[in-house]
Amino acid sequence: AGILLFVRLYFGYEWLTHGWQKLTGGFTAEGFLNNAVAKPIIDKATNELVYPTFTAFIQHFALPNVKIINFMIPLGEFLVGLGLILGVLTTAAAFFGLLMNFMFMFAGTVNTNPWFILIGGILFMAGANTGRFGLDYYLMPYLRKLFTHKNDDANRTAGTGMNHTPAHT
Repeated sequence: AGILLFVRLYFGYEWLTHGWQKLTGGFTAEGFLNNAVAKPIIDKATNELVYPTFTAFIQHFALPNVKIINFMIPLGEFLVGLGLILGVLTTAAAFFGLLMNFMFMFAGTVNTNPWFILIGGILFMAGANTGRFGLDYYLMPYLRKLFTHKNDDANRTAGTGMNHTPAHT
């Protein structure tokens, strides 16, 4: 958990600063998305698209909704970084960081994404240990208690519903 803390803080800083730069710097994904459609990843042996469904997603959903994408990418990067730095919902933050990195790679960008996938995968697989020295130490027991309590209430009331048949019939 101690080693994961340092990895998490560094990785969180990287995500946070990239997201902040995009939030404050007039980020637009339109050129990136157009390039992903114009020059998709193609299998050199067969000359076929490697990720045809992802290319179709970019062309038919992401590009027509580029304003939403322009907001979601920087905000997502910023929130992943914030979650990792604070150690709050760290497994979810690592998961969504991985998801974004895979999306970038499906679109044809390699740069630091393989490193981010490797580090993010380690943080994700470490699970609760990733946030042990963070706000998850306090948050996760509370959430477990909250959800367990709701499940216990639902299970108790399930037997007392209208379908309950009295024993004497």
